[in-house]
Amino acid sequence: MNTPEFEALLDLSARVGADPLLVQGAGGNTSIKEAGTLWIKASGLWLAHARQRDVMVPVDLDPLLEALGRDDPACEKAQQFVIADKNPAGLRPSIETTVHALMPQKIVVHVHCVETIAVAVQANAEAVAAGRLEGIAHAYVPYARPGLPLAREISKRLGDGVAVLILGNHGLVVAGETVAEAEALLNTVCARMRAAPRQAQAPDKAALLRLAMNSDYALPDIEAVHAAATDLESVKIGAGGSLYPDHVIFLGRGLTIAAPNDTAADIGTSHADPPPIIVFPGKGVLVRKDINAGALAMARCFADVAARVPAGARLHYLSDAEKAELLGWDAEKYRQELNRAGQALQ
Repeated sequence: MNTPEFEALLDLSARVGADPLLVQGAGGNTSIKEAGTLWIKASGLWLAHARQRDVMVPVDLDPLLEALGRDDPACEKAQQFVIADKNPAGLRPSIETTVHALMPQKIVVHVHCVETIAVAVQANAEAVAAGRLEGIAHAYVPYARPGLPLAREISKRLGDGVAVLILGNHGLVVAGETVAEAEALLNTVCARMRAAPRQAQAPDKAALLRLAMNSDYALPDIEAVHAAATDLESVKIGAGGSLYPDHVIFLGRGLTIAAPNDTAADIGTSHADPPPIIVFPGKGVLVRKDINAGALAMARCFADVAARVPAGARLHYLSDAEKAELLGWDAEKYRQELNRAGQALQ
């Protein structure tokens, strides 16, 4: 039987996971430390489903921390630290298990809050975050690949009382000794990071339907995705490259932006691997008819993030090497396999 705090964490996980401004698709993760066990969300599963199915994986905390202390590569996947008899479904722990293990607090919540990402992608993100979070003990962590490299960077910056991490080009981590404490801190930090999004024009759906003729593309089911195209500042941001890991994993490198005379059929047939979304500046977005829920959620995430980035802000884009590192990473290939197979939606 779960403890009351474990049940409270499942409730929080489901609430957070259902909010696209905090979590998109299978992104984000939560954890609780109880009796030497770190229970953490499974890789590839959705926090939003925390009350519909088992999503938590038990990890033996002390051996993991010992291995982390000696920089053991086994920490990267953390699978050998899973307590098998408490994991009958054979779930795989989150790619960010080491991050949760390092935080000393009982409850850890990691989200891809669009308000925070809109700050974390700016070239002066550390200074902007410090101004917004004045009076809140926090650490800014420059971008590192999620997993063991990120854990190494966090370990250098964890000081007494730090319960908030701003992850460069990535997201937000908050922690507390109770679920209520962690949730209150999450709400406070998100409110401090909040910025009014630019208002985008309505999409030209008639034009988009014409552009979609004789192609494998259609209008997206999520209306908010169109802002990536109808807000021209967002188009400029998307043209610059990729800003955070999940964009690369689910949408590819950057965004495909149509030229004035391009149709969806033109673009689809000219790519060996047709892009999941096409941005038609000033008109709106078309998505592949077979787009999965994870990629569609990430398309909305980009629109939400870009709308909150100040016009003209200097941005820090992921380098070609960083993008290649993500696309060749085994843990992300596993997440993608789950996403394509639809397992993450069960």
